[in-house]
Amino acid sequence: MKEIIRQISEFLRSSFLILLVLASAVFAIYRLLHLQIVEANEAAKQNEVKTVYSQVIPATRGEIVDCNGEAIVSNKIGYNLIIEKAYFPSDNKEGNAVIYRIVQLLKETGYEWNDTMPVTKQKPYSFEKNRDRDVSELKENLHLNPYATAENCIDKLIADYEIDDSYTDAEKRIIAGIRYEMLLRDFSMSNVFYLSNDIDLKTVTRIKELRLTMNGVNIVEEAIRTVENGNVLPHEIGYVGPIYSQEEYEELLTNGHDDYVLSDKVGKSGLEMACEPVLRGDNGVKQITVTNGEVTSVEVTEEPVGGQTIQLTVNSRLQSKMQTILDEHCQFLRKTERECKDAQCGAIVLLDTSDNAVLGMATLPTYDLSELLDDYKSISEQENSPLVNRATDGLYRPGSTFKPITATAGLDTGTINGRTQFNCTQEWRYIDMKFHCTGNHHMINVRDALTVSCNIFFYELGTRLGLDTLLDYERMYGLGEPLGLESGDSGGYLACPETFNKLGIDWYVGELVQASIGQSEIQVTPLQMATVASTVANDGNRYRPHLIESYWDNAHTQMLSAKEPELVQTVAQNNAADVYSYIEQGMIGAAKTAMPKDYDLNGLGFDVAIKTGTPQSPRGTDSFVIGYAPAHNPEVAFCAMVEGGKYAKYMVKAILKAYGEEYPESQIGLAFRRQQRLEEQREARERGEAAESSSAAESDTDDLSRTDDTGNTEEPNR
Repeated sequence: MKEIIRQISEFLRSSFLILLVLASAVFAIYRLLHLQIVEANEAAKQNEVKTVYSQVIPATRGEIVDCNGEAIVSNKIGYNLIIEKAYFPSDNKEGNAVIYRIVQLLKETGYEWNDTMPVTKQKPYSFEKNRDRDVSELKENLHLNPYATAENCIDKLIADYEIDDSYTDAEKRIIAGIRYEMLLRDFSMSNVFYLSNDIDLKTVTRIKELRLTMNGVNIVEEAIRTVENGNVLPHEIGYVGPIYSQEEYEELLTNGHDDYVLSDKVGKSGLEMACEPVLRGDNGVKQITVTNGEVTSVEVTEEPVGGQTIQLTVNSRLQSKMQTILDEHCQFLRKTERECKDAQCGAIVLLDTSDNAVLGMATLPTYDLSELLDDYKSISEQENSPLVNRATDGLYRPGSTFKPITATAGLDTGTINGRTQFNCTQEWRYIDMKFHCTGNHHMINVRDALTVSCNIFFYELGTRLGLDTLLDYERMYGLGEPLGLESGDSGGYLACPETFNKLGIDWYVGELVQASIGQSEIQVTPLQMATVASTVANDGNRYRPHLIESYWDNAHTQMLSAKEPELVQTVAQNNAADVYSYIEQGMIGAAKTAMPKDYDLNGLGFDVAIKTGTPQSPRGTDSFVIGYAPAHNPEVAFCAMVEGGKYAKYMVKAILKAYGEEYPESQIGLAFRRQQRLEEQREARERGEAAESSSAAESDTDDLSRTDDTGNTEEPNR
């Protein structure tokens, strides 16, 4: 029994030892494996390269709409073709192959690609004309000396990017141009490259089908700027375009947001440029994580916020009518007036007198903004420079439309009063010089001098005022400096010794005489003269003209702020009531002068105040008219002019009628509707009388040609 117990004990002891050894071995193996795995993982982590890049998500640009909310420029959802650095081959030759394949596809579908390199597309290569700054930037970016040729630039790109001889010369130029554009646009992990814009859905589908063979090529759905009505204020609206240079890019960073990238499109002119910070909005941010060369995550960390929508003061339909009025008047002159055969250019400005909001601003010749974007070169080379906005930047002598300013200075300073008379004998002497008037007006006061536009009255008044006083009042009316329109406007210059010195001509004492009637070397814009008319209408209160009525959110559902009237000057502070009473009476008298029926300003149901002018110009004479209506409770002020033309005042009635049609509840609108009803009633009466007369005539005829039962006609008694 003891032996059996001893054997069992030894067996258990042996088994325990064996199990202990096995457990130790297993534990050792486990520890070894664990150490190997952990160390491998730690080693892998130590060798892992992880980089996080921030990429911009473009914000939707704000729209520009007219006073009724009708879009002038807006956005559409479209497709842009991009290349992303994260997926684009790092090997130059592979990258060239991708570029070549996508360009071939674009060629087949008729799309252009972005290539702004200032080098011709064909051999022998040369630098493009009028692009000196771009050429200098090209040489600098390629680290070439200033004497490098266009051929040197292409060769450098071919060498740098290993564009081999498997491509033709034309293909090498295409690849080199795109490679340079990528360099220019700072193509990087943080900045995608836009190769082509606004691709149609059919082409998008083809690109997506071939994406596996074109690493880095992608299609993004984005808001694309579109022109909805390119005929409305094309100069003032302006356009957007790519950032052209490092200098422009740095200026944007200084003046606007700090998140611009070189691939952005920005405002290049007009309101698109002036209101860039407001229209642009705030870009979003997308973070891309790249681990050991592979994109491992993409996360949107900041959503983009769309730019504000700008609502203008301008009525699109009224603007279109004003453009038609100007065009048709010039056509009329070319057909009927031999000396006006070249009357091709002019401008009309219409302001709301309550705050100088621009209701319409026509210029001729003009262009369609959407066509400008497609063919800038041909439009810019057209005759008479359609890119010049004659309403805001055209500079002209104002001629007799200037006389209300001289009258203001005389009445306000007390140099004259309403009863003061000067003698006009058609010839007037100043020192040893002779000056002339168009009429022999005898003793005449300021009111009548404005009505008949007597030169001699204002010659006399100007010399009594002196140059300094006259200049003071010109400046108070807003002449000689920009008025501050949001899209920009020219200031012109005043007739004074400083101007003559700048122009390199001598100032003579007699220049003051000519300056008093808007001649000499004074230059103004139609916008400035419309502002003069509005200031007279407001008894000397001059408001800053403006195009913007209000700012809205991107969806145009909530107003964020409205433009308040800005009073910038009060003219005639000494005796405004009397000053403008006499000036207004004179201008009403000018409007009552006889004109052909279609243009007559009498019988409208309200008085109009106007002043005409025929200033001398390089074209012979221009034709100006300024004014406001209704004269006793003004709603609108205007200026119309034609270069080398006549009868600008013939456009006034049409301008007021167009305004009345678009604003039927205004005084002017109600008056024209009342006049139209009276005209219709008169025509109806005339038709009724004609009908009665016709009926009576038919009755008489029946009596005269009645037949008897035999069929014989009875002749009337004679």
